[in-house]
Amino acid sequence: MGLFGKKNNKETAPCNCGGNGEPQNTQAEKVTQTEGASVKVLGSGCAKCNALEAATKAALEQLGMDSTIDHVTDFAQIAAYGVMSTPALVVDGKVVVYGKVLKQAEVVTLLQKVRG
Repeated sequence: MGLFGKKNNKETAPCNCGGNGEPQNTQAEKVTQTEGASVKVLGSGCAKCNALEAATKAALEQLGMDSTIDHVTDFAQIAAYGVMSTPALVVDGKVVVYGKVLKQAEVVTLLQKVRG
């Protein structure tokens, strides 16, 4: 209820995060949709980024999914995904996790959730 008894019919705009620390992509998602289905690891190439890439590779093999893993190290491209904390994992154009290294089992769960 608004000021002086008038109702406010404005809808609230949703936030840019999924409400659970998982951002929703806009422009980066559109770019990846034109490139096709893929898995990307975003990060500078540090040990944590490499560990996430290895866990993702093992998870893809375990699930029998035929997909290449691109390791994006260019910070301009990483920022285009809205990621400010690396490493991050992008599956089919959607950032599914950022700022932490996942274990193989966690990556398997995410891949099954995203790809069905």
